[in-house]
Amino acid sequence: MINKEPLLTVKKRTISILLCALILSRAATSQQQPPNGQQSPTLSPPQPGFAFPQKQTLTYSVDWRVFPAGTAVLHFEAAGDREKVSANADTIGAINLLFHVSDKFQSSFDRARGCTYEFDKQTVEGRRQISSTLKLDYEQSKSILEEKNLVNGQSKHVEQPISGCLTDLLTGIYYAASQPMVVGRSFVIPVVDAMHTVPVTMKVEGKEEIKTPIGTFKTVRVQPTADAGVVKNRGNIWIWYTDDDKHLPVQMRARLFWGTITFRLSANEAK
Repeated sequence: MINKEPLLTVKKRTISILLCALILSRAATSQQQPPNGQQSPTLSPPQPGFAFPQKQTLTYSVDWRVFPAGTAVLHFEAAGDREKVSANADTIGAINLLFHVSDKFQSSFDRARGCTYEFDKQTVEGRRQISSTLKLDYEQSKSILEEKNLVNGQSKHVEQPISGCLTDLLTGIYYAASQPMVVGRSFVIPVVDAMHTVPVTMKVEGKEEIKTPIGTFKTVRVQPTADAGVVKNRGNIWIWYTDDDKHLPVQMRARLFWGTITFRLSANEAK
């Protein structure tokens, strides 16, 4: 008999793992902000010659232990000097019967610098239904959050100061692909969500050959870590990027106290 409680936890966290939200707790507190007087790390621009997709759709199958847990579909579209990324994530099968999740995310960022301009979320997780838009105004050095609870109709408007160029939870994994990946070295990216910024260290650990539903890839294994969020002291996350100039993330894995979730690339289409 399947234990219901771990399954509920898995479904609540499925899309969060994909977007590295497990590194940054959604219930972030002011303690997660850099100490007074300490600036957030600078978001380095993409390395010379790197090109974000003009049009591309990535589909991932999601497994929890030995059970199919869901699917996640991401689409990239060039829009002038900006890149638009959208993501849909849904639970499937027995897990879907226990706790339905259907989340939609969209991000717009600067193709040349990587800076996020807008991050939209529509989350349906059981009885929880939230719609939010986070805008980053770099000219005025502030972020603006508009959030609405679609169940009770309550709305929230919050403005916070920001410093420098930032990325978001949706863009972060794929922005990281634009950085050099040298085994034994690390780079830090400032990730913003829920009005807080958390420095995430990307540790390049080693090289591996990874099998996916669409083939076998030579990859570079990277471990994201942070000093705040729900992953701290609870588990580990790894991302396997192809060992080439594209750094395509073909596999992602979160090993937590309640089990292991794995995302495997199951389709890569130029559409």
